[in-house]
Amino acid sequence: MIILGIILIVVGYVAPVPAFVATIGWILLVVGLILTVLGAVGRGVGGRKTYF
Repeated sequence: MIILGIILIVVGYVAPVPAFVATIGWILLVVGLILTVLGAVGRGVGGRKTYF
């Protein structure tokens, strides 16, 4: 999810696509980081401790 977010951010700023692509990328990046931190501290989200 983090990697997909980074890819969408780069594509949103480089390619001539609508601005919401970069916005979706930022949202995916933040959600991925939150899930990673929660998994690292031992708190599972949705029954999983790691998200790949």
